[in-house]
Amino acid sequence: MKSILFAAALATAGATAAVAAPEKYVLDSSHSQVVFNYNHLGFSTTYGMFSGFAGEIMFDAENPAGSSVSVSMPARSMLTGWQERFDHFMSKDFFGAGDAEMVTFKSTGIKVTGDTTADITGDLTLNGVTKPVVLNANLNQAGDHPMAGKPWAGFDATTSVLRSDFDLGKFAPFVSDEVQIMISIEAMKAD
Repeated sequence: MKSILFAAALATAGATAAVAAPEKYVLDSSHSQVVFNYNHLGFSTTYGMFSGFAGEIMFDAENPAGSSVSVSMPARSMLTGWQERFDHFMSKDFFGAGDAEMVTFKSTGIKVTGDTTADITGDLTLNGVTKPVVLNANLNQAGDHPMAGKPWAGFDATTSVLRSDFDLGKFAPFVSDEVQIMISIEAMKAD
């Protein structure tokens, strides 16, 4: 999800040499997570996570705006820390009422905002509904991976969404409609 930023940040940070065409990078699924949280009745902040998902970046160092990112994960791969909560999320109150198969993000544009920061605009599809979102992303580091011996990059990003925009607004406003999302990914140059 941060991967389009990765393209822009790498270019602005000078972390890679310019190339004539986009180069493919793939997410390191074992070191990429999407963590979300929401307010529960004003008493606590509840967290969940997606991990182990797949995605790719087409990185164009000469023209970062020509780069792209695509990520997908099964909704059922959500980790909630409590089986009953997961079962409720998959019920007709939430994901069980719609198309809960996959959660996807596809970038549609990038705006470089600093030496290592960018806003990544893209389409988020959740529960069968597609809406635009903007990820505020930061390049953590780019360079050769010390063990893999090939180009690697890491990014963090944040955004927020309204559950009700994706037909998941049950119990709002008592359980917050707004969900905060934090993303941390690593991506490696494809062979």
